[in-house]
Amino acid sequence: MRTEPFALSPDLVLNRISYNPVVKLYTRTGDAGETSLFDGTRVKKNDDRVDAYGIVDELNAWIGLARSADPHGSLDDSLLEIQRDIFALGAQLADPADKLAARVTKAVLTDADVNRLERLIDQLEEELPPLRRFILAGGTPAGSALHVARTVCRRAERRIVALEPAVEPVLLRYVNRLSDLLFVLARAANHRAGVPETEW
Repeated sequence: MRTEPFALSPDLVLNRISYNPVVKLYTRTGDAGETSLFDGTRVKKNDDRVDAYGIVDELNAWIGLARSADPHGSLDDSLLEIQRDIFALGAQLADPADKLAARVTKAVLTDADVNRLERLIDQLEEELPPLRRFILAGGTPAGSALHVARTVCRRAERRIVALEPAVEPVLLRYVNRLSDLLFVLARAANHRAGVPETEW
């Protein structure tokens, strides 16, 4: 599984974000264990920032798995929008000098995105039975994948909190709210499929 969505050269990634055709996927610039951030800085592939956006890429893949496992696609629109957000999150993590935001506005998360997550949490909770005890992860394939996504999101949050220089505060708010939403989405996927939750 590829864990470096932004390990390509900055120009190559910008071309992809802008939907310009790119012929080659490989650049050979990372063969010595280094990669470039968007500002052109070369760092080791085990750099904390590369690790953080690699986990964000893993999170995106788990959400993709949840989408593919949802037989009725009742959560698909919400999950697809989250995947787009997560791609933007990874781009911002790979751009500590804020060189990307001025050129690609769709790669920038704002408080409006955080508010959107909160509204979706509130909306979904209205259809769910009240949570009175801890529940064990599991249920449908989609629900289970979303529970895994929640834990990956928390891991990403722990890595992002430790980054120096610190990230924009809105990114931490977004990731924190996203983990809450993924928990609610997992419950919703199971509830809509008629699969009861297992209490601890």
